[in-house]
Amino acid sequence: MNFHHEPITFVGQVNLKVQNLERSLAFYQQVIGFKVLEQTERSASLTADGKTVLLSIEQPDNVVPKQGRTTGLYHYALLLPKRSDLANIVRHFVEIGLRFGSSDHLVSEALYLSDPDENGIEIYIDRAPSEWDWKNGEVAMTVDPLNFADLLAGGNQQSWKGLPAGTVMGHIHLHVSELKKTEEFYIKGLGFEVVNRYGAQALFISDGKYHHHIGLNTWNGVGAPSPSPNSTGLESYTLMLPNEEKRNEIIAQLKNIGAPVTEENGSFVTSDPSGNRILLQV
Repeated sequence: MNFHHEPITFVGQVNLKVQNLERSLAFYQQVIGFKVLEQTERSASLTADGKTVLLSIEQPDNVVPKQGRTTGLYHYALLLPKRSDLANIVRHFVEIGLRFGSSDHLVSEALYLSDPDENGIEIYIDRAPSEWDWKNGEVAMTVDPLNFADLLAGGNQQSWKGLPAGTVMGHIHLHVSELKKTEEFYIKGLGFEVVNRYGAQALFISDGKYHHHIGLNTWNGVGAPSPSPNSTGLESYTLMLPNEEKRNEIIAQLKNIGAPVTEENGSFVTSDPSGNRILLQV
């Protein structure tokens, strides 16, 4: 089952604001392994396969560093096609002396790091869905140590050549100011379902029984404010919807719960209760 194409609703692209475009481009190409698809003086679109934009970065006017304890991006997550791809990027990180975190989540194996503006990044591979453990509609996820010896023991050690072409935006994880209205927005409005609750602090939601397309947490504090519009961090992210009919249905559901929906340059935009902007794309 592929959880990142129609008829599933999934995160297609993440759009970030950065302080210094050149610095970010160097990081995203040399460290993460993106290719530049398009570039202007103040922005760039980044791709793994040479045609699909997964990440865009822009340097706003009068940009300021992100204040702590605000809503917005916790991390975005790049899903690699194969376990050997994860092993390759581990070897690459070690070679360049990069410090990174890691975890085994049962459903996936993941690496964690940040870009030069402290935007969180996860790079991961999924275990086979047949190995995921579901009970009463919730999928078991944990934070165990990653078994590097086992990961790196796999055959065919190739030299690192950047992100493989089959890389997709696997999920996004957001800081929000509270969970009750947030849950209503994402479930009743956008039509996702809750697949895991992490106490009263975090919620994992998905479409089509994925382990999560979106994570939502209050770890920056209940009532955390939105960052200023010109601060680094999340500008918006794109939800890919299977067809126009589904988009119209979602727009109606959002309006029904009083969520904002506007049309900007031919695309529909909404915001969750914490001000995280979402582009609804077919």
